[in-house]
Amino acid sequence: MEEIISSISDIVWGPPMLILIVGAGLYLTLRLGFLQFRTLPYALKLAFSPARQDKKSKGDISHYQALTTAMAATIGTGNIVGVATAVVLGGPGAVLWMWVTALLGMATKYSEAILAVKYRQVNSKGEISGGPMYYLEKGLKAKWLGVLFAIFGSCAAFGIGNMVQSNSVSKALSDSFNVPTWVTGILLTVLVGLVILGGIKSIGRVTSFFVPIMAAFYVLGGLIIMILNFDLVPQAVGIIFNDAFTGSAIGGGILGTVIRYGVARGVFSNEAGLGSAPIAAAAAKTDLPGRQALVSMTQVFIDTIIVCSITGITIVMADMYGGGLEGGELTSASFAAFLGDTGGYIVTIGIVLFAFSTLVGWSYYGEKCFSYLFSDKAVPYYRVVFVAAVMYGALEELSVVFGISDIMNALMAAPNIIGLVGLSGVVVYETKRFLKVAKEEKLQDKERKARVG
Repeated sequence: MEEIISSISDIVWGPPMLILIVGAGLYLTLRLGFLQFRTLPYALKLAFSPARQDKKSKGDISHYQALTTAMAATIGTGNIVGVATAVVLGGPGAVLWMWVTALLGMATKYSEAILAVKYRQVNSKGEISGGPMYYLEKGLKAKWLGVLFAIFGSCAAFGIGNMVQSNSVSKALSDSFNVPTWVTGILLTVLVGLVILGGIKSIGRVTSFFVPIMAAFYVLGGLIIMILNFDLVPQAVGIIFNDAFTGSAIGGGILGTVIRYGVARGVFSNEAGLGSAPIAAAAAKTDLPGRQALVSMTQVFIDTIIVCSITGITIVMADMYGGGLEGGELTSASFAAFLGDTGGYIVTIGIVLFAFSTLVGWSYYGEKCFSYLFSDKAVPYYRVVFVAAVMYGALEELSVVFGISDIMNALMAAPNIIGLVGLSGVVVYETKRFLKVAKEEKLQDKERKARVG
């Protein structure tokens, strides 16, 4: 069974799917006139400053809470384990291709969010519902694609967003601190239940507080290593750039292998193109789709360009990726090479925090997909099963679940990419509309400051 699932996963995540996702990012980048590069400073300012609120602003949570909810789901074990896997199998150059994928993925993430807000709707409980299933149905007029996405999304949430994460936490705590897996399972089950049973507003409050702290903790550890060993940083970056175009992968030593693993792990890390994050973006309080879309775009930058870079550069600096270590063990050993046991603890705690945040974020994605398929009344049942699966994941070996998760993610991406390309005209129109408003707001702010001055 494992071999069959692994074969299917290799097929669905093969070159055609990766080309489809990266190609969509390139296409949207060109159609939007390289928007992600032109507006990144402004987008970051929007993300971390109070939002403009007026009578037209609708939503359940603030734009910042929507961003941190999406980041909670994407900043996960992929930032630690996934990057290490990419370096081992694809070589150091895979890190550069992760960066390239992220830069193009910013346009994809922007487009997903703008469509999610435009086509969102209010459910029977007065809450906002949105995401690929809604813009596929309302915008593309292809409800069958929306149904397919919702099926794959509600199932994938139990894999990548649940059991895979709780399993990573239980193993990390057991290996580093000898914590019994059943103890970890109980604690995770209780904590996740307390957060998600309160719905998106509860999730938003928790992630807005928790995500910045957890990301800063891990990034600070990596920055300390780079500062204390600054002489190794230029050399590591040089190796990454050189290997990206020559290839020294253990799994083949060819350029294609380097690109494949860099792109694949980049997509897994920031989820641009999968269609998950726009489900959270749809719930944001905003007056215009473009405003929240810019905020959502920064998620990819933070996730991959910042957090994944910390992991990748540290691993290359430590130069232990050819010694048989893999995944979290390699990242932990690399940090420990510079900081001793403290470095290993930073990685272990990072895995725990990142995995917990992913559990919380993906629970919301899964329940929204499930409610689209059935009804809002079915959501409480989904939450109960989701919480129960946390305990199961912490206790059991999940090699099959890992494989199924990969497959479900790829199947989510296919209808979403079709929707993004098919509705790219709508994305361009909404972008022009927002940029016009933003320009007027900027002029008004200047006039206001001049009067005050």
